[in-house]
Order: sequence, then structure tokens, then C-alpha cells
Amino acid sequence: MYTAADWQAIRLTAELAAVTTLLLLLVGTPIAWWLAQTRSRLKPMWLAIVAMPLVLPPTVLGFYLLITLGPQGPVGQAMQALGLARLPFTFAGLVVASVLYSMPFVVQPLQQAFEAIPARTLEAAATLRAGALDRFFTIALPLARPGLVTAAVLGFAHTVGEFGVVLMMGGNIPGKTRVLSVAIYDHVEAGDYADAHRLAATMVVFALVVLSLLYIVNRPRAAERVPS
Repeated sequence: MYTAADWQAIRLTAELAAVTTLLLLLVGTPIAWWLAQTRSRLKPMWLAIVAMPLVLPPTVLGFYLLITLGPQGPVGQAMQALGLARLPFTFAGLVVASVLYSMPFVVQPLQQAFEAIPARTLEAAATLRAGALDRFFTIALPLARPGLVTAAVLGFAHTVGEFGVVLMMGGNIPGKTRVLSVAIYDHVEAGDYADAHRLAATMVVFALVVLSLLYIVNRPRAAERVPS
């Protein structure tokens, strides 16, 4: 069965994924709404910036975060001047890195959900003197509920499977930054293939369950698209 250190890594991973998903929804939802509504000529550039974690190697993103947030980096020096704690090799640092790395997995489904809302629906609400915030909370968010579910599931699942960026930013400190993927790597390095197999199999089952639930939740939505 799992060792005490493995249970510790599982608990830490679940906490990291939960906090990251909550922050991603809070930050990513307005970003997705703005991207869906804006007509700016710079929109392709903003879309590219949001999508960069999809193509950047995790170690590259983790390295630059470590440099930027470290004691010699601009953000790290500013935090030190304000008397704030350092972010590298802490749980808070893992959260920051995970939010940035998983951002496209939340923003893109939400953006697509917002763009699928008929413009006439929002225009009709505007003619009834519904304000911008009122239209967003009473019309856009309820209609984009499938996108919200997809974004939350993908954000949570992607955070659980992170390795390179969390290793660069958090290292391997048991109980503080040693997440499940790093624990598997440790077992493999030590030749403990049985323990590594148990943890890896757990992640495979988790991924299968999460994706199955995601398709089940979105199945009614897909069925509505089929012409009668």
C-alpha cells in the first residue's frame, strides 16, 4: 500500500489542485470573457500569450518563474522590500506556478463557451437596461455553465499531473512541495518500481475517471447539436 510519504504527497497534490482551480476560475473567467468580447487588433497576441504554456516546456516556464520570483529577481526583490515571504520552494510558489501553467486549460474552454452565446441574447438584455455586470452574471455565466465545468475539471486534472514546473519552482521538500508526480520520480530514481507503479496507476485511474465524467457531463450538450 501507500507509504506515509506517499499519502502526504497525495494530500498536498489535492490541496494544490483545489486552490489552483479556484484561483484559475476567479482569474480566468474575466480574462476569457474579455477575450470573447474584445475586437482589439492585439487580440491574436493576447491569445498567444494565454496559450504559451501549451507549447513552452514546463522547465522553461519554471526556470523563468524561479528567476523572476527569486531573491535576485525583480518581483522577489520587491517582495523582500515589502517584508513579504519568498515564493520559491514554498506552497504559495507552487500555486503561482500552477496558475500560470494551467491558465490556458481554463481560459480557452470558457472563451469558447462565451463566444457560443448568441449576440442577440446579450443585445436583448441590453435593450431592457441590463448593465454589463448584470448581463455577465445573469445571462453569460449561466449559459456558459458547461464551459465552466470543463474548465474546472481540466484545470484540476492538469494541476494534478504537473511535474516540470513544480519541480523547478518548488523543488522536492516533503510535506511542503513534494507533489505526486515528484514522488513518482523519486521512487523511480531509487529503484522502487512497485511504489512508483502504485502511484502511477492511481494517476491513470484518476485521469480516466475525470475524463469520463467530463464527457458524461457534456453529453447532453453535444446531443442538442444533433439535428432531429
